[in-house]
Amino acid sequence: MKIKPLTKEQLIISADRLTRFKEPETKYLRVFKDLILNNLIEPQYKKSDLDEMDYEELTKLAEEIINSSFDCVADLSINEKLFKYEKSIFNFNNNVEKLLKNKINYNGIIDILQDDIPDNLKFLKSLYIQTDEKFVFPIKKLILCEGITEEILLPKFAKICGHDFREHGIYLVSAGGKNQVVKYFYNYVDCIKIPIFILLDNDAKENLAQIMPKLRDIDKIHLVKSGEFEDLLTRKLIIKTLNYVTQNISSAPIGDLEKTTSTVEFLENFFKHRGLHEFKKADFANSVKQNITDINDVSPEIKEIINDIKIM
Repeated sequence: MKIKPLTKEQLIISADRLTRFKEPETKYLRVFKDLILNNLIEPQYKKSDLDEMDYEELTKLAEEIINSSFDCVADLSINEKLFKYEKSIFNFNNNVEKLLKNKINYNGIIDILQDDIPDNLKFLKSLYIQTDEKFVFPIKKLILCEGITEEILLPKFAKICGHDFREHGIYLVSAGGKNQVVKYFYNYVDCIKIPIFILLDNDAKENLAQIMPKLRDIDKIHLVKSGEFEDLLTRKLIIKTLNYVTQNISSAPIGDLEKTTSTVEFLENFFKHRGLHEFKKADFANSVKQNITDINDVSPEIKEIINDIKIM
């Protein structure tokens, strides 16, 4: 077997992709096939060959390619812990187990990891080097929401309410729209064992109806009572944020805000008429995040959402 050595970057990228929160069969096949196609010089395989190959053979080729980069002996206790972790979250068959019961030299990869790495790699590192730091991994609950505002603000609101998502293993996915939430839910619900919390805007009643037949007893869904997530922000918090954004050059018009039925529409007009940059949800959500200081900044419905996530 003739192998093109993996660079340090390739090793870290491979470990990152293998330990992300994703259905095991999909991520392992992708990484293993990429390694074989790009780093195995002899024998040569085409993608069609790999698509027909037994999972056990694929695994042996991939682990040989990775392990050729290290002289040290693999600590297989890391592999066993990773297998148990994946098994605690995902449903998979005996064939997929062949991919996960590999002999990849993870301790060799861990030795080259730096401090500035994503949580999944920090979790991998913690399996080899004991640490007191708590990570978003292992994941115990999954939140599916529509947009970037929820992704940015829900963890902050939860922390203010005394329920740190990171410490409690809560993983949040912003699907990018109500239809995508349904798609993500359908992809996840048959393959994961952990509870799923779904957050939808009020205009997603049809999507709610699509989800309900597949909702399990351990899952929960919340339809915003009126409007969208931005409408759940307290008026006080919005005013505080607008004054922060404009650096108090012009006080935010409280009267207009109180009259509006759509917070986003109000914000779009506010930014436009005051000659500010274009209103962008992500930018504004990050500004809101910086201005959340205490429990009074959390509206009753957001508190309800956080509590539902906490007790599910």
